[in-house]
Amino acid sequence: MPKITFKGNPITLVGPELKVGDAAPDFNVVDNGLAPVNLATYQGKIKIISAVPSLDTPVCDTETRRFNQEAAQLPGEVVVLTISQDLPFAQKRWCGAAGIEKVITLSDYRDRSFGKAYGVLIDELKLLSRSIFVIDRNNTIRYIQHVPEVTQEPDYAAVIAAARQLL
Repeated sequence: MPKITFKGNPITLVGPELKVGDAAPDFNVVDNGLAPVNLATYQGKIKIISAVPSLDTPVCDTETRRFNQEAAQLPGEVVVLTISQDLPFAQKRWCGAAGIEKVITLSDYRDRSFGKAYGVLIDELKLLSRSIFVIDRNNTIRYIQHVPEVTQEPDYAAVIAAARQLL
C-alpha cells in the first residue's frame, strides 16, 4: 500500500492497492440530488476521479477549483469527478458558492463504496485520502496519483497530461 500521512502521522488505507492497467472497480455513490451514480454512468468517457477528504477544507477547496479550471480546457469526452464523504447537500451548497460548473461532485457517504473499492478510505478518519485516478473509455486505470501527505495538493499537470494522452 502507498505510504500516506495526515499532518505527518501515518494512516491506514482500507481496500485494495490498485495498479495502472487494472480494470477500474465499480462503485455506488450519489450525486447532489441523491441520484445513484456508478462507473457505468460515465461509460465511453475518459474519467479523472479526484478523491478528497472534504470540500470544506482549504486544500480540497483549492484542488477542486483548480480542476474546475482545468476541466474547462478539456474536450467533452473527459469528465472530472470529485468524490468525498461530504453529504450531497453540502457538496451542492459548496459548488454553488464556489462557482463550480465543470467538476461533478459525488458523495460516498452511504456505504463508502468508492473508498473501499479504490483503496483510499482512511481507516482512522473514515474520510478519503487525496488520490487521483485517470480511467480510459474502456474503464481501465491509466494513471494513479496518491498524494503522500493528505494536506498537500496533487500534481495537476501530471494528471491533465495523463488524461490528454488518452484523447
